[in-house]
Amino acid sequence: MRLLIIGRLNGELVTASRIAMSRGAAVTQADGIEQGLNALRAKGADLVMVDVALPIRTLVTALTDERIRTPVVACGTGTDAKAAVAAIQAGAKEYIPLPPDPELIAAVLEAVTADARAFVWRDASMERVVKLAEQVARSDASVLITGESGTGKEVLARYVHTRSNRANKPFVSVNCAAIPDALLESELFGHEKGAFTGAVARRIGRFEEANGGTLLLDEISEMDVRLQAKLLRALQERVIDRVGGTQPVKVDIRVLATSNRNLAEEARKGTFREDLLYRLNVVHLRLPPLRDRPSDILELAGHFARKYAEANGIAPRPLSAEARRLVAQSPWPGNVRELENTLHRAVLLASGPEIDADAIRSPDGEALAAPSPAARAVQAAEAATRGFVGRSLAEVERDLILDTLDHCLGNRTHAAKILGISIRTLRNKLNEYTDAGIPVAEPGHTRALAAYG
Repeated sequence: MRLLIIGRLNGELVTASRIAMSRGAAVTQADGIEQGLNALRAKGADLVMVDVALPIRTLVTALTDERIRTPVVACGTGTDAKAAVAAIQAGAKEYIPLPPDPELIAAVLEAVTADARAFVWRDASMERVVKLAEQVARSDASVLITGESGTGKEVLARYVHTRSNRANKPFVSVNCAAIPDALLESELFGHEKGAFTGAVARRIGRFEEANGGTLLLDEISEMDVRLQAKLLRALQERVIDRVGGTQPVKVDIRVLATSNRNLAEEARKGTFREDLLYRLNVVHLRLPPLRDRPSDILELAGHFARKYAEANGIAPRPLSAEARRLVAQSPWPGNVRELENTLHRAVLLASGPEIDADAIRSPDGEALAAPSPAARAVQAAEAATRGFVGRSLAEVERDLILDTLDHCLGNRTHAAKILGISIRTLRNKLNEYTDAGIPVAEPGHTRALAAYG
């Protein structure tokens, strides 16, 4: 956690600084707005605390113009309501009265650093993904995370970071699809003063901001192929060139990347560099869609119901049996993101002691209808077919064997008979999977039962 305090360090701000450092924050101090902007350009920060007496609107406008997305919190002596309102209207996210309350400072820091996108999973198909993620987390290998939109790729990336040797260093995320091509190079690599119109000062990019930590390149498939060449050099050499710069800058980062496209197919089409794909795809984590993770649906629904009840100051309520049935049977084409939005809406619409099926509605207010048995059969068939695409024969065979073993509660003899193979062949396969660190059901258990007790 990196905190920048802008304002002259009187007694109250010194106290705030000490409280923040006691909570593990690295604190930088600047006397005025311009000095604070220079610190942000040079080092970056996760949070800015600024004296309410300084021109906060000037600071917020400058951050917006330079695409610096660091949240700003105003602070001032006493409980001056007018000053607080003016600060919020100027663009501050919060107002903290001074002298500071240690618990309030801690709460603000926790709100900034806490990952609200909790990683919740229970399904056996996710267990394999999580096991592999944990296995490679402590290495510095690049990881490519793929899956449909809304499956939780960035959440998994943060999970890998928190279990890595860089967990106490910055985690910086760049959405390559949300930034125009003309600006993405500067966003990633930084720029020198005068490099282009609007470059009013030198500014570090996301590579330098993530130095020592992890850089996530979200939706990397949207990056222009010409910029991919510069990215490849940065990954290979661990040096970058700022836009308009003349001296290379060394960086020490671990790179994670996500995509909802098949990058091998994009490479064949010439829209993604094959050599960059090899550099990124040292380890591949494929997130299955929510419809292929049935055990996760109700687990996530319960999590979101609790989360949004707390966020809206509402007593937590369980889902009724009918609501649970409806949620479990819905196809969720928008994956976890759609489920989250639906449960947020349900928490607000529910009126009884439980969240009933009537509160489970689409964005336009229509009741969410359970699919017919025929529709569910079609969805299941389509999901099974989609599950094979882009996967190797060995991966499909492994999943078939492990799922069959789960079905047989770990009984090797029954599983071998269903699969049409000898018990010896089955045991050899299971030994291979165990040696590779892949969970295998013990007799009398499924992998999920073994994991959850």
